[in-house]
Amino acid sequence: MNKVIHPARAVALGFLLAILAGTAMLMLPLARPDGSAAPLMVAFFTAVSAVCVTGLVLVDTGTYWSGFGQATIMVLFLLGGLGMMTAATLLGLMVNRSPKLRTRLMTQTETRSIGMGDISSVARVVLVVSVLFQLAIAAILTLRLRADYGLAWNDAGWVGLFHAVSAFNNAGFSIHPDSMVRYAGDAGILLPVMLAAIIGGVGFPVLHDLRHRFRDPRHWSLHTKLTLSGTLILLLLGYVAILLFEWKNPQTLGAFGLFDKLMNGMFMSAAARTSGFNTVDVAALTRETWALHYFLMFIGGGSAGTAGGVKVGTVAVLVLLVIAEAKGHTDTEAFGRRVGSSAQRQAITVLVLGSVIVAFGTVALLRISHFPTDQVIFEVIAAFGSAGLSTGITDDLPPSGQLVLALLMFVGRVGTITFATSLVLGERRMPYRYPEEHPIVG
Repeated sequence: MNKVIHPARAVALGFLLAILAGTAMLMLPLARPDGSAAPLMVAFFTAVSAVCVTGLVLVDTGTYWSGFGQATIMVLFLLGGLGMMTAATLLGLMVNRSPKLRTRLMTQTETRSIGMGDISSVARVVLVVSVLFQLAIAAILTLRLRADYGLAWNDAGWVGLFHAVSAFNNAGFSIHPDSMVRYAGDAGILLPVMLAAIIGGVGFPVLHDLRHRFRDPRHWSLHTKLTLSGTLILLLLGYVAILLFEWKNPQTLGAFGLFDKLMNGMFMSAAARTSGFNTVDVAALTRETWALHYFLMFIGGGSAGTAGGVKVGTVAVLVLLVIAEAKGHTDTEAFGRRVGSSAQRQAITVLVLGSVIVAFGTVALLRISHFPTDQVIFEVIAAFGSAGLSTGITDDLPPSGQLVLALLMFVGRVGTITFATSLVLGERRMPYRYPEEHPIVG
């Protein structure tokens, strides 16, 4: 009798198989311009970063990899952004309009908040929004690159498509060695890229909800309301803080005019929450801005989307829980709804597991490298939160340090709860309950 694999294990296994396949593809001589095979560590780290839509790299994507190699990387972060099980559901829908229960269960595990009856509907939204929006952004970028930068149509088309897909999937990969620095003064490039990252990062359940109830916000789900309000708050707070910390920094925003300061400040606030692009030298940011990035990268974007982190909804639920406890309320409430106790427990679990993983990753890198603590913390959170921003130490880490970052990227993308569940040997419901007590807290 065949043993049915647990959905959480299937999700983790799907990402792992994609990473191994990507590694093999990138080690082919065809993936390098000179026809040589890429070293195992370079191919593996790049594949992990692409599938986990992180953007940390050991080599320059535009010069180290051939057109085939770059296309492979783009396919990997496209799959990683959609999610292995969501992609499987889409394939199932193409073959059979009614996916099997097992596939739906695995997709639900990956998307978490979606009900069983919505899986097929959400999968279609994923397909339509992903394809149409990425093509639209690619077209805008292509026209801009052709008209204002004089690129040939084929070059402009490839650069536009690559960055559009990378932005929507919050992958952070660029085929330019300076990421988006060369476009720091071009709103026609930065605004579409920023919009793509935000739309992809809010999560497909939110896009599904907006598709059906866009004109009736009163009937939006609590998840949608918390994600959208949390995203707006984080964008604005990050924007104001970045302007405050970097306004006079001659190595970053201080070198720009007024409009470019305002535009790049907003781009940096959006990019910090997992898109991974940068228009200024990250290593030149003030220490206060680095600390702000710790916070933004750790939170990330919306659940079941292309962004990483512990998710906006998680932090929103915890904030509501703290407010309710401070007021002495027995229920955690928001927008006229009561937050379920299971959601509260999951939020606490995700935050605790995420914090522990970041702490262990930081200690491990400090042990095996010589870099300052603040840079190591930045790198660890960027890897775990799939942010992809770097102070420039990734390629200087020893191989053991790069493996630590690869593991952090994998756990961050798969999700702390999904990863923890996939490690559990089995599930069982206890036939009894112990007497209840209330230990002193605080």
